[in-house]
Amino acid sequence: MFHEFPSKFRALLRNAAGSAYHITIVALSGGIALLLPAGAKQFLSFWSQVEHNKLSLIAVEMTVAVLLIAGMNFLHRSFRDRALAAYATGAGLVSFFPRRARGAERRIRELKADQGTGRTIKVIGSSGYSTLVDQVGDLSSVLDKCLGAQILLVNPYSQETSSRIQAIGHPEFTLDGFREEVRQSIALLKRLKAMGKAVKLKLYADPPLVKMVVLGDYLWLQHYHADLDIETMPEYVLRHNRKTHGLYTLYTHYFEQRWENPEIPEYDLETDELIYRSRTGSELRREQFETTTLPCLETPVVRTRALPADVAQPELRMNDVPEMTYRRMKACSE
Repeated sequence: MFHEFPSKFRALLRNAAGSAYHITIVALSGGIALLLPAGAKQFLSFWSQVEHNKLSLIAVEMTVAVLLIAGMNFLHRSFRDRALAAYATGAGLVSFFPRRARGAERRIRELKADQGTGRTIKVIGSSGYSTLVDQVGDLSSVLDKCLGAQILLVNPYSQETSSRIQAIGHPEFTLDGFREEVRQSIALLKRLKAMGKAVKLKLYADPPLVKMVVLGDYLWLQHYHADLDIETMPEYVLRHNRKTHGLYTLYTHYFEQRWENPEIPEYDLETDELIYRSRTGSELRREQFETTTLPCLETPVVRTRALPADVAQPELRMNDVPEMTYRRMKACSE
């Protein structure tokens, strides 16, 4: 009941604002009609005085010229803005937040809560801490109301992650801190899975490119910058439409390609293992998380759980092995 009250109150305010708008228009129309005769008399009296005074006439002409220039510029900008709005609508862009001010953060949380309720959310992120775990994060309230989630996060034990954090060189952005944030995100997803939600997690090794959240027909997008915090980057909101050239279709297709990529292992939230699959979807092997992600770079011995006899493939073709996995296996053997 308490959760429904704010939405009902906002709907009441919108209806009241619409009624007040119509009342204002009617009142202005009546006022203008009543003042027209008196205004016409005043204008004729003013003009009779101005037409015999050259300075006053020149001043009136200059004033009219300035007003005409301002009016033409306003019309030009209006037509241009309408054209840009049409382009944005065709591309699916419905909102844009250039920076995260206090009011913008509240508005973002409200929109995501409305768009993600009762849906399966899809996320591409870095550690996922600020988005999933933080109590003031964008999806902190959405996760409790969603049906399920497909999450793509950065593997904190990959060589690319270590190289990227070392290249940044920020004293507050350490490798241990990043790994701890990923662990907290995994713990949250485990709790959601224990609640009966269909949650799946995959860990990719390459540097993050975009922070993307798909909430039904809406997609939220930010760009990762090498030297800037993701929270300082502008955020775009795209909406699905029937036009095939919309950006929503482009980015959701990008997400599906990343999600179905066999080189990105799935994280088993029950056993804390990384599951590697072939291009046909069959399971190749499992590795313990935090110990075997980089078998060539770390000292712990690789602990790979063998597959059952009825699942294992006695003659594995190289076409079934992901290219990145094959390169790592070859590098380790050398």
